[in-house]
Amino acid sequence: MENDFDSSSCRPNNFYSGAPLNRLSWLRESATFLNTAALDSSTRWLLFNKALDTAMLINPPGESSAEETRKVAFLSTAQVKPLLGLDRLFGQGESPASGDNVSTDVIEPVAELPEPKILQAARLRGPKVVFLGVHEREDVKALPTGNFKSAKDLTGTPYFALDISKSDPADVEKLLQSASPSPSQKLEFQESRPAAAWFDHFDAPIFSLGRSMIDWNARNRFCAACGSPVYSLWGGWKLSCSSLLPWANNEGREPCITARGLHNFAHPRTDAVVIMGVIDETGDRILLGNNKRFPPSFYSTLAGFVEPSEAFEDSVKREIYEESGIKVRNVLYHSAQPWPYPANLMVGFYAIAEPNQEIRVDLDNELGDARWFTREEVLEVLAHPLGTTMGSSVHLKADAEAEKLARPAFYVPNKAQAIAGVLIHDWAHRKVPQLPGGVNNASKI
Repeated sequence: MENDFDSSSCRPNNFYSGAPLNRLSWLRESATFLNTAALDSSTRWLLFNKALDTAMLINPPGESSAEETRKVAFLSTAQVKPLLGLDRLFGQGESPASGDNVSTDVIEPVAELPEPKILQAARLRGPKVVFLGVHEREDVKALPTGNFKSAKDLTGTPYFALDISKSDPADVEKLLQSASPSPSQKLEFQESRPAAAWFDHFDAPIFSLGRSMIDWNARNRFCAACGSPVYSLWGGWKLSCSSLLPWANNEGREPCITARGLHNFAHPRTDAVVIMGVIDETGDRILLGNNKRFPPSFYSTLAGFVEPSEAFEDSVKREIYEESGIKVRNVLYHSAQPWPYPANLMVGFYAIAEPNQEIRVDLDNELGDARWFTREEVLEVLAHPLGTTMGSSVHLKADAEAEKLARPAFYVPNKAQAIAGVLIHDWAHRKVPQLPGGVNNASKI
């Protein structure tokens, strides 16, 4: 899986990025749209269990491949119907309306009823469901708010995520068996990080979005302001306090503050992390660190969470200094990578170190070691068959000859999945002309 670097825009297509779906955020408030999309025959569902593992289709060795292969399982509405619980998936009211229970083989969309804002596409019962978006042709003209009337207005393939953590295990097992395309294939839940080795650039961002959103819905069960249970709005993209429901009994209670204004605990959160390639003033050395949680010979770029009221550039400078004692300048944005464990955005930067500084790892004591590596040392590791295998879930089956090779001097992240590996690779191969030693500056060294 390649991360081709565009020197004019600094935007490689990092793993988990790419966003193939039109999220149609302006239609999340429409129960008509969401019900129609969820119940369309073309719709596909991504399943997550309690551990946030996803269902994978496992293909045995055969004519198409000499080895076992795996693929993310996108199931149809008909297949997941027994787990959904109610026909009226969105726009639910105080109690199930007649006809809501699944009792027929044909699922019909539910007409949208006038509803107050606090009930826009509300989902009050059944497993957690999140609308992820629609995969459309490039020539499709998206519908504006209010223009969606029926299934004929739906173009493309809708995608949803479904939390089956509270579903009957027997029903889940029956689904996995019945949804297998053939007796030789099987559906089973696979641990997310190792399974990601099999994702392609279409599967990965859909999985990333689904996992982050199901996780956010699952871990936020109560209102952070007053402690009341919350319920889902807008296709899983907003959580509202149940004390605000029209039929809620709030006698003797102060009104919940979420009745007014915007609140970051009511909407999905994204936690930004800065990932930094620190380069010396010549451009020919990079500072890498060994986190105390890493294997002893695994080195990566420095990283840390962005703190409140902090610009990216300030976060880069602070984190580098805290971890290594090195002060930097000329912060350069490279690219970003979604990271759904649980909901991070890895924002990649380079920075130039001030000269003649002592490396210190005794400030925040996060690193066990940090050191400067030359371009030649890094290139040698990148060229080694095993140089990017430690600490990575990248699918690599080293053959017998590779196993006989001497181990590399150290290990670095694999660029196929980790933005840290992308930063290291692009610097080592002089793909960043804005840096000293970059392809346009190589003659100046």
